[in-house]
Amino acid sequence: MPSRGKDSYSIQSVENALNVLEALCDEEEEVRISRLSEKLGMNKTSVFRLLATFENRGYVEREAASGKYRLGLAAYEMGQKFLSRMGLLKKAHPVMERLVRECNEAIYLAVRRNGDLLFLDVVDTPLQVKIVSLVGKRYPLTSSAAGKVLLAGAPPEEDPTPDKKRRTTAKPAADIPAEELQEIRSSGFCIDFGNLGDGVACVAVPLRNIHGEIAAGLCMIGPDFRMNPAQIEQDFLPRLKEAGEIISSKLGYLGPHMSKDLY
Repeated sequence: MPSRGKDSYSIQSVENALNVLEALCDEEEEVRISRLSEKLGMNKTSVFRLLATFENRGYVEREAASGKYRLGLAAYEMGQKFLSRMGLLKKAHPVMERLVRECNEAIYLAVRRNGDLLFLDVVDTPLQVKIVSLVGKRYPLTSSAAGKVLLAGAPPEEDPTPDKKRRTTAKPAADIPAEELQEIRSSGFCIDFGNLGDGVACVAVPLRNIHGEIAAGLCMIGPDFRMNPAQIEQDFLPRLKEAGEIISSKLGYLGPHMSKDLY
């Protein structure tokens, strides 16, 4: 019997419900049914029924005075339970805390979410002047140092050579020159100024798993008047790289010259 793709098992009503919940999650403020209906291309009655169901279970809350909706505590609770059980966060967070004590700048953990960059966790700076939290926010992968680090680690594709042997070449990312991605792979880091907002500096290094694949990015993000190029090169980058190597070792990565079979 031929195998069936995952899409063939989808239930449309469940898809619609999750689309509503995800759209509500993307909104930074409380939102009306009409806004969700227009955004999703669904009729208002269907959106209302789905929101009412979520409201009954605590995943959505309705503001009585305005009639607008927002995520409820049940959604937050589920998210927190997921994060608390996620092995990557458990291994990375203590190292991130130590790095913040050493550098006094915010340290983020960023992962790939479909075609976007998602900031998953942060240990914030204790200093008074800081960047507004980016946790839970998504950006195009090509728009920041953190995303480029993840793109630089995309699986290579194989090309045949004239002698019938095979060689691997990096798969280019849209809008990013292949030379830039190769430089990121060679140096093991990426830096940008202003891509996450005016006056915002970002330095990112990769976190690798037991297979040598990039599982996440470790990022230092702060105001550029504190993170100038000289400060980054002399102080922050060496510490960030060291922290990335420690977390990668916790994830089972043994280094570029050691086989995972030795693990």
